[in-house]
Amino acid sequence: MVRLGLICEYLESLAPARLSAEWDNVGLLAGDYDAEVQRVMTCLTMTADTVAEAIERQADLVVVHHPLPFKPLVRITTDSPEGRYLLDLLGAQIHLFSPHTAWDSAAGGINQKLAEGIGLSNIAPLVPNEGDPDVGEGRWGEVSGGAQVAEIAKRVKEFLRVPQIRAVGNPERKIERLAVGCGSAATFMAAAKDCGCELLLTGEATFHHCLAAEATGIELLLAGHFASEQFAMQALADALADRFTELDIWCSETERDPIQPI
Repeated sequence: MVRLGLICEYLESLAPARLSAEWDNVGLLAGDYDAEVQRVMTCLTMTADTVAEAIERQADLVVVHHPLPFKPLVRITTDSPEGRYLLDLLGAQIHLFSPHTAWDSAAGGINQKLAEGIGLSNIAPLVPNEGDPDVGEGRWGEVSGGAQVAEIAKRVKEFLRVPQIRAVGNPERKIERLAVGCGSAATFMAAAKDCGCELLLTGEATFHHCLAAEATGIELLLAGHFASEQFAMQALADALADRFTELDIWCSETERDPIQPI
Protein backbone atom coordinates (compact mmCIF):
# COMPACT_ATOMS: atom_id res chain seq x y z
CA MET A 1 0.00 0.00 0.00
CA VAL A 2 0.98 3.64 -0.51
CA ARG A 3 -0.07 6.70 1.45
CA LEU A 4 -2.59 8.77 -0.51
CA GLY A 5 -0.57 11.93 0.06
CA LEU A 6 2.39 10.46 -1.87
CA ILE A 7 0.15 9.63 -4.83
CA CYS A 8 -1.29 13.16 -4.75
CA GLU A 9 2.23 14.61 -4.75
CA TYR A 10 3.11 12.55 -7.82
CA LEU A 11 -0.07 13.56 -9.63
CA GLU A 12 0.70 17.19 -8.79
CA SER A 13 4.16 16.77 -10.34
CA LEU A 14 2.56 15.48 -13.55
CA ALA A 15 -0.20 18.09 -13.63
CA PRO A 16 0.70 21.08 -11.42
CA ALA A 17 -2.40 22.82 -10.05
CA ARG A 18 -0.91 26.18 -11.07
CA LEU A 19 -1.67 25.21 -14.68
CA SER A 20 -5.39 24.78 -14.04
CA ALA A 21 -7.99 27.33 -15.11
CA GLU A 22 -9.20 29.79 -12.48
CA TRP A 23 -12.73 28.38 -12.66
CA ASP A 24 -11.61 24.78 -12.21
CA ASN A 25 -11.68 22.44 -9.20
CA VAL A 26 -8.54 20.27 -9.19
CA GLY A 27 -6.56 18.20 -6.72
CA LEU A 28 -7.81 15.92 -3.95
CA LEU A 29 -11.58 16.47 -3.86
CA ALA A 30 -12.49 13.84 -1.28
CA GLY A 31 -10.16 11.88 0.93
CA ASP A 32 -7.59 11.63 3.68
CA TYR A 33 -3.96 12.29 2.76
CA ASP A 34 -2.85 9.79 5.41
CA ALA A 35 -5.04 6.96 4.13
CA GLU A 36 -3.41 3.84 2.67
CA VAL A 37 -4.17 3.07 -0.97
CA GLN A 38 -3.79 -0.21 -2.83
CA ARG A 39 -6.18 -0.06 -5.81
CA VAL A 40 -6.50 2.92 -8.18
CA MET A 41 -8.83 3.49 -11.14
CA THR A 42 -8.57 6.29 -13.69
CA CYS A 43 -11.48 7.49 -15.79
CA LEU A 44 -12.73 10.52 -17.67
CA THR A 45 -16.00 11.13 -15.80
CA MET A 46 -17.90 9.78 -12.81
CA THR A 47 -21.07 8.16 -14.11
CA ALA A 48 -23.33 5.42 -12.80
CA ASP A 49 -21.14 2.91 -14.67
CA THR A 50 -17.76 4.16 -13.44
CA VAL A 51 -19.01 4.53 -9.86
CA ALA A 52 -20.29 0.95 -9.93
CA GLU A 53 -17.02 -0.28 -11.41
CA ALA A 54 -14.94 1.49 -8.77
CA ILE A 55 -17.04 0.01 -5.98
CA GLU A 56 -17.24 -3.50 -7.46
CA ARG A 57 -13.48 -3.65 -8.02
CA GLN A 58 -12.80 -2.19 -4.58
CA ALA A 59 -10.85 0.87 -5.71
CA ASP A 60 -9.36 2.97 -2.93
CA LEU A 61 -8.80 5.96 -5.20
CA VAL A 62 -10.35 7.19 -8.44
CA VAL A 63 -8.38 9.68 -10.50
CA VAL A 64 -11.12 11.27 -12.58
CA HIS A 65 -10.49 13.91 -15.22
CA HIS A 66 -13.75 15.83 -14.84
CA PRO A 67 -14.11 16.98 -11.21
CA LEU A 68 -16.78 15.64 -8.88
CA PRO A 69 -18.00 17.95 -7.53
CA PHE A 70 -17.24 20.53 -10.20
CA LYS A 71 -19.14 23.39 -8.59
CA PRO A 72 -19.80 23.87 -4.86
CA LEU A 73 -22.71 21.80 -3.57
CA VAL A 74 -25.03 23.18 -0.89
CA ARG A 75 -26.28 19.66 -0.15
CA ILE A 76 -25.31 16.09 -0.95
CA THR A 77 -28.44 14.00 -1.39
CA THR A 78 -29.75 11.30 -3.69
CA ASP A 79 -31.92 13.91 -5.44
CA SER A 80 -29.09 14.61 -7.91
CA PRO A 81 -26.74 12.29 -9.82
CA GLU A 82 -23.74 14.08 -8.31
CA GLY A 83 -25.10 13.55 -4.81
CA ARG A 84 -25.79 9.85 -5.45
CA TYR A 85 -22.32 9.29 -6.90
CA LEU A 86 -20.61 11.05 -3.99
CA LEU A 87 -22.64 9.22 -1.37
CA ASP A 88 -21.90 5.86 -2.98
CA LEU A 89 -18.18 6.58 -3.38
CA LEU A 90 -17.73 8.00 0.11
CA GLY A 91 -19.77 5.16 1.55
CA ALA A 92 -17.27 2.76 -0.03
CA GLN A 93 -14.38 4.87 1.34
CA ILE A 94 -13.15 5.73 -2.16
CA HIS A 95 -11.02 8.87 -2.47
CA LEU A 96 -11.33 11.25 -5.44
CA PHE A 97 -8.62 13.22 -7.23
CA SER A 98 -9.07 15.35 -10.36
CA PRO A 99 -6.27 16.90 -12.47
CA HIS A 100 -8.64 18.29 -15.16
CA THR A 101 -7.34 21.46 -16.87
CA ALA A 102 -3.94 21.05 -15.21
CA TRP A 103 -3.61 17.71 -17.05
CA ASP A 104 -4.85 19.35 -20.25
CA SER A 105 -2.03 21.90 -20.10
CA ALA A 106 0.81 19.91 -18.54
CA ALA A 107 4.10 19.19 -20.29
CA GLY A 108 3.10 15.55 -20.79
CA GLY A 109 -0.64 16.13 -20.63
CA ILE A 110 -3.56 15.54 -22.93
CA ASN A 111 -2.93 18.24 -25.52
CA GLN A 112 0.76 17.38 -25.77
CA LYS A 113 -0.03 13.69 -26.21
CA LEU A 114 -2.71 14.51 -28.79
CA ALA A 115 -0.32 16.69 -30.80
CA GLU A 116 2.37 14.02 -30.69
CA GLY A 117 -0.11 11.26 -31.48
CA ILE A 118 -1.13 12.79 -34.79
CA GLY A 119 2.49 13.38 -35.78
CA LEU A 120 3.02 17.11 -35.30
CA SER A 121 6.55 18.51 -35.02
CA ASN A 122 7.96 21.60 -33.29
CA ILE A 123 5.08 21.45 -30.81
CA ALA A 124 4.49 24.46 -28.55
CA PRO A 125 1.71 25.73 -26.25
CA LEU A 126 -1.10 27.54 -28.04
CA VAL A 127 -1.65 29.87 -25.07
CA PRO A 128 1.61 29.84 -23.04
CA ASN A 129 1.41 29.93 -19.27
CA GLU A 130 2.48 33.32 -17.90
CA GLY A 131 4.79 31.78 -15.32
CA ASP A 132 6.15 29.00 -17.53
CA PRO A 133 5.91 29.60 -21.30
CA ASP A 134 7.02 26.02 -22.05
CA VAL A 135 3.58 24.79 -20.98
CA GLY A 136 0.07 26.16 -21.26
CA GLU A 137 -3.32 25.72 -22.87
CA GLY A 138 -3.64 23.79 -26.10
CA ARG A 139 -0.81 22.99 -28.46
CA TRP A 140 0.15 23.84 -32.02
CA GLY A 141 2.70 22.33 -34.32
CA GLU A 142 3.82 21.77 -37.87
CA VAL A 143 2.59 19.11 -40.27
CA SER A 144 5.77 17.84 -41.91
CA GLY A 145 5.49 18.34 -45.66
CA GLY A 146 1.91 19.49 -45.28
CA ALA A 147 -1.19 17.32 -45.59
CA GLN A 148 -4.78 17.68 -46.68
CA VAL A 149 -7.48 17.99 -44.03
CA ALA A 150 -8.81 14.56 -45.03
CA GLU A 151 -5.39 12.97 -44.42
CA ILE A 152 -5.09 14.63 -41.02
CA ALA A 153 -8.58 13.40 -40.17
CA LYS A 154 -7.41 9.87 -41.00
CA ARG A 155 -4.48 10.25 -38.61
CA VAL A 156 -6.80 11.48 -35.87
CA LYS A 157 -9.18 8.54 -36.32
CA GLU A 158 -6.31 6.06 -36.22
CA PHE A 159 -4.73 7.58 -33.11
CA LEU A 160 -7.98 7.96 -31.17
CA ARG A 161 -9.37 4.68 -32.51
CA VAL A 162 -12.68 6.15 -33.60
CA PRO A 163 -14.53 5.25 -36.82
CA GLN A 164 -15.53 8.78 -37.72
CA ILE A 165 -15.08 12.44 -36.84
CA ARG A 166 -16.75 15.61 -38.07
CA ALA A 167 -15.25 18.47 -40.06
CA VAL A 168 -15.95 22.09 -40.91
CA GLY A 169 -14.37 23.48 -44.06
CA ASN A 170 -12.60 22.10 -47.11
CA PRO A 171 -11.33 18.50 -46.76
CA GLU A 172 -8.87 19.04 -49.63
CA ARG A 173 -7.17 22.11 -48.17
CA LYS A 174 -3.47 21.62 -47.51
CA ILE A 175 -2.50 22.18 -43.88
CA GLU A 176 0.99 23.10 -42.71
CA ARG A 177 0.26 24.27 -39.16
CA LEU A 178 -2.31 22.74 -36.88
CA ALA A 179 -3.65 23.54 -33.40
CA VAL A 180 -5.14 21.08 -30.91
CA GLY A 181 -7.38 21.64 -27.91
CA CYS A 182 -8.97 18.65 -26.22
CA GLY A 183 -12.57 18.64 -25.04
CA SER A 184 -14.50 21.76 -25.93
CA ALA A 185 -11.86 24.20 -27.21
CA ALA A 186 -13.41 26.05 -30.13
CA THR A 187 -12.60 29.26 -28.22
CA PHE A 188 -8.97 28.59 -29.23
CA MET A 189 -9.71 29.59 -32.83
CA ALA A 190 -8.31 33.10 -32.43
CA ALA A 191 -5.15 31.78 -30.75
CA ALA A 192 -4.78 29.20 -33.52
CA LYS A 193 -5.02 31.92 -36.16
CA ASP A 194 -2.47 34.01 -34.27
CA CYS A 195 -0.03 31.09 -34.45
CA GLY A 196 -0.54 30.79 -38.19
CA CYS A 197 -2.56 27.57 -37.97
CA GLU A 198 -4.98 26.68 -40.74
CA LEU A 199 -6.78 23.99 -38.74
CA LEU A 200 -7.97 23.43 -35.18
CA LEU A 201 -8.57 19.92 -33.86
CA THR A 202 -10.86 19.78 -30.84
CA GLY A 203 -13.53 17.57 -29.35
CA GLU A 204 -16.68 19.57 -29.94
CA ALA A 205 -17.90 22.99 -31.04
CA THR A 206 -21.21 24.82 -31.04
CA PHE A 207 -23.07 25.58 -34.27
CA HIS A 208 -22.09 29.23 -33.99
CA HIS A 209 -18.42 28.37 -33.46
CA CYS A 210 -18.62 26.31 -36.65
CA LEU A 211 -20.06 29.28 -38.52
CA ALA A 212 -17.33 31.48 -37.08
CA ALA A 213 -14.70 29.02 -38.31
CA GLU A 214 -16.10 29.21 -41.83
CA ALA A 215 -16.20 33.00 -41.68
CA THR A 216 -12.61 33.33 -40.47
CA GLY A 217 -11.19 30.69 -42.78
CA ILE A 218 -10.00 28.12 -40.25
CA GLU A 219 -10.75 24.43 -40.68
CA LEU A 220 -12.19 22.44 -37.77
CA LEU A 221 -11.92 18.76 -36.97
CA LEU A 222 -14.29 17.60 -34.23
CA ALA A 223 -13.23 14.27 -32.77
CA GLY A 224 -15.81 14.17 -29.96
CA HIS A 225 -15.31 15.37 -26.39
CA PHE A 226 -14.97 11.82 -25.04
CA ALA A 227 -12.50 10.58 -27.66
CA SER A 228 -10.32 13.68 -27.49
CA GLU A 229 -9.63 13.15 -23.77
CA GLN A 230 -10.34 9.59 -22.65
CA PHE A 231 -7.26 8.10 -24.30
CA ALA A 232 -5.04 10.12 -21.96
CA MET A 233 -6.58 8.53 -18.87
CA GLN A 234 -5.00 5.25 -19.94
CA ALA A 235 -1.70 7.11 -20.25
CA LEU A 236 -2.19 8.47 -16.74
CA ALA A 237 -2.89 4.97 -15.42
CA ASP A 238 0.30 3.77 -17.11
CA ALA A 239 2.33 6.58 -15.54
CA LEU A 240 0.96 5.77 -12.09
CA ALA A 241 1.68 2.07 -12.58
CA ASP A 242 5.28 2.82 -13.56
CA ARG A 243 5.79 5.00 -10.49
CA PHE A 244 3.94 2.83 -7.96
CA THR A 245 4.67 -0.74 -9.02
CA GLU A 246 3.24 -2.13 -5.79
CA LEU A 247 -0.26 -0.81 -6.55
CA ASP A 248 -3.09 -2.30 -8.64
CA ILE A 249 -3.95 0.36 -11.22
CA TRP A 250 -6.31 0.29 -14.20
CA CYS A 251 -8.20 2.59 -16.53
CA SER A 252 -11.97 2.16 -16.41
CA GLU A 253 -13.22 -0.68 -18.59
CA THR A 254 -16.90 0.28 -18.45
CA GLU A 255 -16.65 3.94 -19.47
CA ARG A 256 -18.15 4.81 -22.83
CA ASP A 257 -19.03 7.80 -24.95
CA PRO A 258 -22.66 8.75 -24.19
CA ILE A 259 -23.03 10.01 -27.77
CA GLN A 260 -23.58 7.03 -30.06
CA PRO A 261 -24.52 6.77 -33.75
CA ILE A 262 -27.81 5.07 -34.61
